[in-house]
Amino acid sequence: MSERSGTLAEDPFNGRNPTSHERMTGLPWDASYRDGPAPWDIGRPQPAVVRRAFRGGFAGAVLDAGCGTGDNALHVASLGFSVLGVDVAETALAIARKKAADRGIAAEFAVADAFRLERLGRRFETVMDCGMFHTCDGDERPAYVASLASVTEHGGTLYVLCFSDEGPDTGPHPVTQEELRAAFDPGNGWNVAAIEPDRVQTRYHDDDGAPAWFATIKRI
Repeated sequence: MSERSGTLAEDPFNGRNPTSHERMTGLPWDASYRDGPAPWDIGRPQPAVVRRAFRGGFAGAVLDAGCGTGDNALHVASLGFSVLGVDVAETALAIARKKAADRGIAAEFAVADAFRLERLGRRFETVMDCGMFHTCDGDERPAYVASLASVTEHGGTLYVLCFSDEGPDTGPHPVTQEELRAAFDPGNGWNVAAIEPDRVQTRYHDDDGAPAWFATIKRI
């Protein structure tokens, strides 16, 4: 066993604080990808991302926070944008890099803690979060929102796709509109431009997916 893998075996969180989801399950995010696709890994980009890209909603350098196996990042990169996908799950990132190589798409994937994005030393005009925000509990949200602010250009756009609390067959971490507006307010550098009803596709819902919010949030 290499020194690196030995360290990971001793500390599955690789020196970072585990998230509320990881504390609840007792497993690091990486474990979700080791024995087949994770529940949220549908093998294609989320339709909400495809629609927004088709409407010209992306600009400049793009960050995908919590990119998983990279399907959303790869779709945006295939349109000619410079895209960085970050995640703490190295197994997922290895899958994302292989997809990029197999498809001939120039996208970058890197290990990064979503709560410490300032360590990237980079800023982005467009940031997308497809399924990260709704895994954060109330105590985690301020740190996560501040982390996103540290890498989003002033005047830039953040898109958040998260499970909604409205409608039947909701996802496991439903979020209210009020919670989104409270997390991203002018006092911490954000303005919620729109929150629209949408759907999140998962492996455990039917073809219509689960109720979702698609929030467009501007960095001020």
